[in-house]
Amino acid sequence: MYSPNDNLQIALIGCGGMGQGDARLATSIQGVKLIAASDCYDGRLQHMKEVYGPDTFTTRNYQDIVGHKDIDAVIIGTPDHWHARISIDCMNSGKHVYCEKPMVHAVEEGHSVINAQQQSGKVFQVGSQYRSSLMYQKANELYKSGAIGKLNMVEAWLDRNTAMGAWEYTIPPNANTTTCDWTQFQGNAPKRAWDPKRFFRWRNYRDYGTGVAGDLFVHLITGLHTVTESIGPNRIYATGGLRYWKDGRDVPDVMLATMDYPETDAHPAFNFVLRVNFKSGVSEAFGVKFIGSDGTMSVSFSDLDLQQVPRPDEFDYTIASFTNDMQKRLREAWNEKHPADSVSNIKPNRSQKFSSEINPQLIHHQNFYRSIREGAPMIEDATFGLRAAGPALLTNQSLFESKVMSWDPQNMTVG
Repeated sequence: MYSPNDNLQIALIGCGGMGQGDARLATSIQGVKLIAASDCYDGRLQHMKEVYGPDTFTTRNYQDIVGHKDIDAVIIGTPDHWHARISIDCMNSGKHVYCEKPMVHAVEEGHSVINAQQQSGKVFQVGSQYRSSLMYQKANELYKSGAIGKLNMVEAWLDRNTAMGAWEYTIPPNANTTTCDWTQFQGNAPKRAWDPKRFFRWRNYRDYGTGVAGDLFVHLITGLHTVTESIGPNRIYATGGLRYWKDGRDVPDVMLATMDYPETDAHPAFNFVLRVNFKSGVSEAFGVKFIGSDGTMSVSFSDLDLQQVPRPDEFDYTIASFTNDMQKRLREAWNEKHPADSVSNIKPNRSQKFSSEINPQLIHHQNFYRSIREGAPMIEDATFGLRAAGPALLTNQSLFESKVMSWDPQNMTVG
């Protein structure tokens, strides 16, 4: 057990934009100190020394981090195809792990990560900050209170219109096989000739990344599962294509998916519709909208908009086309079924708005270190991570193979 005065010594494995962002947030927390870093590009290792001091231990080979006895926890910000392997190696060596989403590159890797977490007893947290967002926690509270009635559908979207948003990351002029460890980077991926685009823009290639599904759908699914406490869908279908960013990538820049969530004790059956568009006309827009019998909730990182409306329960205009006698009989029957005092039970039109300026990514890191120091429950462990990543990754399989995918959310297996 750690005392509040003890430093937790951490390492960053994968020092790209997301990894270094995670490291900045982590080291802003009192008692967290970064002492080591691993990356396959020398320029990023040099920058880690510039930021964290010349004594920072740096290496191209993550195994040097695994074997480092003074490291308590690691942040994994590597390309997706390394997530499972490095997570397992680090937990087996006695280190706590914060792994960026998606937890795995392939669904089949998921249970190995779960087993490593359970057998090692180490804290493992997936880096999908929707899980720690105060707005999604508030949405969960409102949902369970019946604020929108019976859920029937959820819509989610994440649209972008920038080169960076479409993963056109900058390639440094000194990128070559001397400054970049191409062999280490590839790992178990198919062996290819040196390609700086694949190295620095790896999200665009299925060999190393998971495209829209693993980068963005998994966030939206995490938000949905946080609010509804669902464990996942049982049917998944996706479509889309490469519409604008035709730069050699082999993943789509427009993708739509639908998922069927079966009825459980926690929620009724509902449909989930997801959309991502990388040429949308707006720099970035995202949210999740929960649609129920009594209203809707629209949730983003910092805002929640609750709209409550009365249930429609009245005559439609076609009644006027019936005979006067039939109209009279229908109205009498309706009045008998709906006594006057029941009308007062219908909720009036009402809008409520909530907001928070607290950074959910920072809260997410705080939750990770609280689990390590205080033994607080893990909020996004390997099981939660697979239940978010599994359906997301199956949208890729559905798209590329043009078929509906079945998923067993309880056992976390492909049907």
